[in-house]
Amino acid sequence: MTGELPVRRVTFAYPDDMDPMWVPHNPEFAAACNAVSLGMPYAEPLFIKAVRSTFDRLDDEQRAHAETYVRQEVGHYSQHKKLNAIVAARYPATLRLQRWMARCADWVWRRSPKFRVAYAAGGETISYGVARYAEQHLGDLFDDAEPVPATLFLWHLAEEIEHKSSTYDVFCATDGSKLRYAWAMTMGFVNIVSFTIIGTLMQLWGERRLHLPVCWWRLLRLAVGLAFVLIPVMVVSALPGHHPRQFTDPPYLPAWLRQYDPATGTIPIWGSTDVRSALGGEAPTYSATDAA
Repeated sequence: MTGELPVRRVTFAYPDDMDPMWVPHNPEFAAACNAVSLGMPYAEPLFIKAVRSTFDRLDDEQRAHAETYVRQEVGHYSQHKKLNAIVAARYPATLRLQRWMARCADWVWRRSPKFRVAYAAGGETISYGVARYAEQHLGDLFDDAEPVPATLFLWHLAEEIEHKSSTYDVFCATDGSKLRYAWAMTMGFVNIVSFTIIGTLMQLWGERRLHLPVCWWRLLRLAVGLAFVLIPVMVVSALPGHHPRQFTDPPYLPAWLRQYDPATGTIPIWGSTDVRSALGGEAPTYSATDAA
């Protein structure tokens, strides 16, 4: 752990008439993002509780870093709740899905304290892998998207890059079993994939898109693309001697994150000219398999 993390208090206000399918050229991607968002108020409080449960076993420096990690995570799930309310209003079936998510989080919490921390560490590795995928496809996925939810997700993913090793450091300080880490991360991956698939299909059913071949083609491309990034990240992270800080960070999202203004609590809205001018134009090409 190297010092405290920055805590950025960003608040998002959504247009009253915002379409939950906020990526017009790829509503399937919007539905998948929404499905992930629905899980944030359950997964991230679980991670927070797991980390806080170790505070009595951390030294002062580790605890100070972990506390700022917790504050970042609180900001994430509290802002996702606003988007989730819009999604649930359009697709009431997702309320049932959220109850399943809550039960899953409760199930994880009833496991051993070491498993909880390993589950949180694995979950953050998965989030880091998603951030790498998003950086690879920023233009294709986000350029024509509704700017407010796009900014929410990319701010969240940029901070996932920033704190990619925070929960793993807590895990190492309190356990360190690679076998437990690999098992817990696999369980987390299965849970995330299952809930994302169900939530995505619920929304696309509501949009009457499931009969369209293009819908299934886009879902297949998204699944395969994510798998090619996520699975190598997960496998490498589970190897003996590997630490998440050894992963090479994508450059574009962290550079955008540095444009946060602490005086106003704002970050340039995604797609704005401020973003382009601050970062020097188009996003650079980045290989998701590049690791230190």
